[in-house]
Amino acid sequence: MKHQSKRYQLFTRLFTIALLLFALTPMLAQGGATAISNAADDIKDYWDPIKLILKAVGGLVGFIGGLRVYNKWTNGDQDVNKEILGYGGAMIFLIVVPEFVTSFFA
Repeated sequence: MKHQSKRYQLFTRLFTIALLLFALTPMLAQGGATAISNAADDIKDYWDPIKLILKAVGGLVGFIGGLRVYNKWTNGDQDVNKEILGYGGAMIFLIVVPEFVTSFFA
């Protein structure tokens, strides 16, 4: 009997703590709109350096792609057009997308 009462007391204590935790959690939580607004403000702070890095990566991709296209062109390869489209598209994507994303946070 003693063993069952200790188990019952432990169960009731854990249940009471869980009930209090579930009751107090909504009071401490922020509203959804506030959280989204705070996240957007944080992204605005970091976006300019990220945009600069993306443009640098786009320029680097363009430079490497230009070297590869030139190398294939001088060697007489037939798939130079595919290479131009691949690297050109990647470079344009990396340079243009940050400008579109900036309009969302402006």
